[in-house]
Amino acid sequence: MGALDFVKEAVVKRNPHDAEFIQAVDEVLLSLEKVVEKHPEYIEKGIFERIVEPERQIVFRVPWVDDQGKVQVNRGYRVEFNSAIGPYKGGLRFHPSVNISIIKFLGFEQIFKNALTGLPMGGGKGGSDFDPKGKSDAEVMRFCQSFMSELCKYIGPNTDVPAGDIGVGAREIGYMFGQYKRIRNEFSGVLTGKGLNWGGSLARTQATGYGLCYFTEAMLNSKNDSFKGKRVVISGSGNVAIYAAEKATTLGAKVIAMSDSSGYVVDENGIQLDIMKDIKEKRRARIHEYADAVKGAVFSNEKTIWHVPCDIALPCATQNELHKEDALALVKNGVIAVCEGANMPTTPDAINVLQENHILYAPGKASNAGGVATSGLEMSQNSQRLSWSFEEVDAKLKAIMENIFHTVAETAKEYGEADNYMLGANIAGFVKVANAMLDQGIV
Repeated sequence: MGALDFVKEAVVKRNPHDAEFIQAVDEVLLSLEKVVEKHPEYIEKGIFERIVEPERQIVFRVPWVDDQGKVQVNRGYRVEFNSAIGPYKGGLRFHPSVNISIIKFLGFEQIFKNALTGLPMGGGKGGSDFDPKGKSDAEVMRFCQSFMSELCKYIGPNTDVPAGDIGVGAREIGYMFGQYKRIRNEFSGVLTGKGLNWGGSLARTQATGYGLCYFTEAMLNSKNDSFKGKRVVISGSGNVAIYAAEKATTLGAKVIAMSDSSGYVVDENGIQLDIMKDIKEKRRARIHEYADAVKGAVFSNEKTIWHVPCDIALPCATQNELHKEDALALVKNGVIAVCEGANMPTTPDAINVLQENHILYAPGKASNAGGVATSGLEMSQNSQRLSWSFEEVDAKLKAIMENIFHTVAETAKEYGEADNYMLGANIAGFVKVANAMLDQGIV
């Protein structure tokens, strides 16, 4: 029996149908068994029981009218999980798969991710089961306005500062910000990911993908290695994947494969990012068009990209996309590092395979923290009414990601498991939040 089994049992009892949330809690609690011995005060003060229970969960109806004049109804969520070290901070996800379990798992992960950045941000997450794909701009605007009409009651620049996530880009942030401003009659930094003309930060678009590569490069450097000359496979072809591919290429790697929900493309000459950006960012088309446009590129409608031989794998699509058999294939084909650009994309069985085979593995709460870190920098700029240059923001981002790696590595070593970056990330993030909770009493 583990020292924290009672916490896991309570979570399962209270959230019996929330599989993703239970998985996220289980992964963190396994790492924290070692913390109990050094910090019995966390047990005495109920820190573990409190940190797995959100401070606030908001679920609401979102009615809107489509272009045919028909009333549609979606469900909106905001889980304000923990504010011990700062205002709640975390994205909004618009996707048909969204439910309370996914929002809670993302919010729980966000607590520790935000703590690792070193910036004063608590953890939260939100979204809706609304699907922006195939909707007109007018439909998206009407949905966003309805969504924000309710959400605005619970957020603010010093309370809860949402950002974008899957399905929520500059368009959606703009519509929501406009509605918030209209209702509250204030121009404030209530959302991040804003347009550059009205409070946004340079480098925010690139931040998660760039940050992923800065973390990965620091991890490789610690083993006297680098991206240079490496074959890289990246799942996804959205914002995170595209800018991870861009930065990996800049660092000397060759990105040979990317994917979307319809399949993946392999280009042994290296993915041409100008073509990929045109397909995925400008035209929002399917990835097979890359193979149509580039001689020698091959499209496959297989659902897993991880059987393509590579040195470095960067899962940047969605949760639980890299399974045990995928990890076995990666190991067989000579992978040396797997770093997560998405949230919880690697299943527990797959993580075990990677760690048992001494593959460098970085969990998303550490390696994909670049997005929220730059959101935090956007908040700082908004507070000071300043706008930093791209180079300033990028330099700060690089320093934050390198610092996260060193914090994670040192914590893993301190607790007797050098190179176990999952354990290091979980413990380092948890201890910072737990100590803040101790200082603030039973709240």
